Formats: sequence, C-alpha cells, structure tokens
Amino acid sequence: MSKFQLIATAPMGLEAVVARELNELGYETTVENGRVLFSGDYIDICRCNLWLRTSDRVLVKMGQFPAKTFDELFEGVKAIDWEDWIPENGEFPVEGRSHKSQLTSVPACQGIVKKAVVEKLKLSYSTDWFPETGPRYVIEMILLNDIALITLDTTGPALHKRGYRRQATEAPLKETMAAALIQISRWNGHRPLYDPCCGTGTLLIEAAMIAWNIAPGLRRSFPSEHWPDIPQRLWESAREEAFDAVRDDYPLQLTGSDIDPAAIELAEAAAKSAGLSGEITFKVGAAAKVRPQGEYGCIITNPPYGERISSEKEVEKLTRQFGEMMLYLPTWSFFAISPYKEFEQYYGRKADKRRKLYNGRIECQYYQYLGPLPPRNQN
Repeated sequence: MSKFQLIATAPMGLEAVVARELNELGYETTVENGRVLFSGDYIDICRCNLWLRTSDRVLVKMGQFPAKTFDELFEGVKAIDWEDWIPENGEFPVEGRSHKSQLTSVPACQGIVKKAVVEKLKLSYSTDWFPETGPRYVIEMILLNDIALITLDTTGPALHKRGYRRQATEAPLKETMAAALIQISRWNGHRPLYDPCCGTGTLLIEAAMIAWNIAPGLRRSFPSEHWPDIPQRLWESAREEAFDAVRDDYPLQLTGSDIDPAAIELAEAAAKSAGLSGEITFKVGAAAKVRPQGEYGCIITNPPYGERISSEKEVEKLTRQFGEMMLYLPTWSFFAISPYKEFEQYYGRKADKRRKLYNGRIECQYYQYLGPLPPRNQN
C-alpha cells in the first residue's frame, strides 16, 4: 500500500510540541488547530504510537468533504475505500462530534456514517451481515463548519495512558502534558530536577523516560496491533528499535516531594511499574521546606489549584514561598503551570517567558523563570 495521511492529535496549545516530536522522528508535518498532519505507512503507525509523548492519538485520515446534509455525509463516507482497512469480521463503532455545522445531531450523523460504511462493505464482501467479532476499528466523524473529517483510530485508549500507572485514580496532570512541560523547559537529563508538588510522580517519571530515551508506549498495547493488514513483524521491529534506543548509561538526579504520604506511595509504585525504581527519590515534605541539591538545576511543578487546594490565600502563600526559595538558588531555573493570573505578582517578578496551555479544560499559563545555562562541559 502507498503512503497515506496520518494525524497526530494535539491538546490545545501543544500543536508545535507535537510537530517537533514528529520532525525529530523524521516526518514532515503540517500543523492545524488540534492536530498535526503527516504522511506514513503501516510502520509509521507502529512507530508513532510507541514514540509520541505529547500527542493524544494517531489517526488515519480516511476522507474530508463538505457535508451540509445527511445525503452529502452518506455519499462522502460511502465513497471511501473502507475495504482496504476493515475486514469482513471487523468491529467498526462510530464516534463523532459536531461544531458550527448544520448537521447538529451527533447520534443521527453517527447512524448515517455507520450505514454508509455498511453499504460500502456490502459491495466489497457480497454479504448483508457483518458479525463485528474481529479486530476493532473505531471510526471518528468530526463536523466543523460543515466540513466532515473521517478518521480511523489506531491508538485506542489515549496515549497518556502509558501503562505504568496501575491505580484507577486520575492524576491531576496527564502524562502527555507532563512530557510537554519537560520538553518546553530547558531541562535535560544531565541536570538536577526537583518537583516540590510531585503528587503521584508524573512529571518526574516522564522526565526520566525522556532523559533515557524510553519510548512512552513500550508498556502498553494498541488496537491496530490486531489489524490483519499491519504485519506483526512491523510491530516487533518498531518495539525492537525502541528497546535498542534506550540510553540508561548515566545516573539521573530526579527528586520529588509532596505533603501527602499517600501520593508519595502512589508515585513510588508508578516509578517501579515504569522500571524506574530507585532512579527517582521521593519524600514526604512541604513545598516550603524544599532545599534542592546541586547546581544549574530545574524546578518544574504543577502546584495545587482548584479542588487540590482550599483557598486562594494558600496559593498566594505557596507562590510567595517559591519566589523566596529561588533567591537562594541563583543557578536554578523555575517552571510552573498555574491558572492564577496573579502568579507573577505573588512570585515577586515577571516570568521570562509565558505560554498559554490547557490543563484539562483549565486555561493556564506556563510561567518560566530562566536561570543560567550550565557550562558546556557540565551540560
């Protein structure tokens, strides 16, 4: 099969970060709102699902066309070569959403898409019945400004579900966002890193995986692994490539603390599950008492807000403590994501850089206070 168009979906504000990841993997990209487009084939589905740290999903772009009416939607979907992907026994549920379009009923549109796919597969397989007992192919329909985008999901559960966090509780910071905060910062694996509000350890675990070049998808599976058209040898090759790329030949200087002992227990369990037991130091302690060790380090943190803290007074107190703490760390850099517009005022000075990001649905700023870079022989 010739190359086809793939889409790496991106959380709002992280499109450029996702594009940079793809560029580093060797792909040419086109950036749009909420997604990054690139060309690839079966091996690229495998590689990108294993390697992308900040994207949510890898999709196959099946078609894009105007759809102001149900008839236009039906005919556009039916024109797609579904038989090239979905086998006769394939399961093909339809998900969808609509925004600023004349077709506003998502359930009705889902039904139209499903019917169109069935009609096309009837012609291909000369049958009227599809048991849907085989591999899973989730079809997604997005209607935006009367344009339908039809995709196949190769990923399944979103890419932030790395497989190392076994507990069912939701981490306040998704793994994909944590990886983005690390990548936007100046930190690298040869510098100390401290998270004084580490919670369940997500930032530090992601930092370790970045430093040692551990592919984030190595510990999980994907529905496209069961697609008969993607040879198993390609998945095996992509995983072997990822294992061979690991660079764990130098010690990490990663430390996290949190006032909640239960959170530290979860952090230690997650680090162990990720194969990083003993590589990250976790301890119980208040953020105000943080005294990081070493020179030219970075503090990167997601301080409490919303349901994680009881009042804005506590936010103000904590942020002021951060500002005071950094006065005693002249070679360190400080990075924090926060929704509070008064953050710089509480911290004591304006950030050197700010970047608007969304932590879930909460609009935040990523405040960046840049210390000196380490000498070349230390970096």
